[in-house]
Amino acid sequence: MADLRGILSFFWSSLSTLLADRLDFKSKKKRRGSYSSKMLWIMRFSGFFSAATVMIILSPSLQSFPPAEAIRSSHLDSYLRLPLDPVSTLPHSSKSRFSFRKATGFRNADECGSTDYKITGVCDPSLVHVAITLDVDYLRGSIAAVHSILKHSLCPENIFFHFLVSEPSLETLVRSTIPQLKFKVYYFDPEIVRNLISSSVRQALEQPLNYARNYLADLLEPCVRRVIYLDSDLVVVDDISKLWSTNLGSRTIGAPEYCHANFTKYFTGGFWSVHRFWGTFRGRKPCYFNTGVMVIDLMKWRRIGYTKQIERWMEIQKHHRIYELGSLPPFLLVFAGRVSPIEHRWNQHGLGGDNVKGSCRDLHPGPVSLLHWSGSGKPWLRLDSNRPCPLDSLWAPYDLHEHSR
Repeated sequence: MADLRGILSFFWSSLSTLLADRLDFKSKKKRRGSYSSKMLWIMRFSGFFSAATVMIILSPSLQSFPPAEAIRSSHLDSYLRLPLDPVSTLPHSSKSRFSFRKATGFRNADECGSTDYKITGVCDPSLVHVAITLDVDYLRGSIAAVHSILKHSLCPENIFFHFLVSEPSLETLVRSTIPQLKFKVYYFDPEIVRNLISSSVRQALEQPLNYARNYLADLLEPCVRRVIYLDSDLVVVDDISKLWSTNLGSRTIGAPEYCHANFTKYFTGGFWSVHRFWGTFRGRKPCYFNTGVMVIDLMKWRRIGYTKQIERWMEIQKHHRIYELGSLPPFLLVFAGRVSPIEHRWNQHGLGGDNVKGSCRDLHPGPVSLLHWSGSGKPWLRLDSNRPCPLDSLWAPYDLHEHSR
């Protein structure tokens, strides 16, 4: 077993170094070039590395493997302070999960405009707003996602992060890891949705914080008119301002759509057998979209009251079992066929495999601006267990965990 781990450790270390050198993550000038050609190179070689890993594992001489009221800060220009730092209350053996090294500083490029202009607060019209959840289990992923956004942004000082939490504050940890970061923490009360959540195919999909995205229009300040919502298990490898500038037209949300997917599988036979349920799609051409990457017009959301519509479907689910996949189906019921389509490059999803096995997957064809490990397999867990998938090495350069070096 020790020999196998040594071989795999050397193997993946070499792969990570090779990929990092190839992609040149630290060069801002090169970052603005074409990312698609680099991804094509990785796709060509990922099959080779996958095959090599299988050969090592299966070799007889080496084999030994036997996430109703939303609370918002009343101080628009200060951070929400919660009373307790959870790190101090953890057993010593668990504290290593919260050990992060400090990120390097970041500055706006000259193209961002005058350096004399000072952003005045969360309501400043020059800001790009990004919302991400923070919780104990996915904290490492959230930090990596933020880090990736900053590294690839031409104007990182113009990005404001809205962190949604349902536990005692993780603010101190975030501030010490990325001191220059503009952010605010919002408490989401789990009790708001606890009685609306039904069991899912994977326990992680049942966590109340997964449903916080439904309440962004209530949580964020009224002056925040638009927000990008991102899951915690992704990295951005392009300038996020490009996603921010998406034209939503008359739509409330924008996301990459996948109309080739079998849409019927996201709902039960009971749903499709009752007209008052499936009839909601009448007059629409519904397509699957992943709710882990969305651009949301909060003004339209508030005006139309989409939160109540989502809650209504969750109440129906409690009595009629019309779906199996947690927080996704209610979004599909309300928005499928009413989404402003965004390029697929902004959600190369499914890299975490399926919801059961979490097996390795390759990139979808085409250019890449965002890599998303949706599914049960998470890159930090696979890397720590010395059983990574080839594409996990694309996540690793953004990992700020103290023990990841």
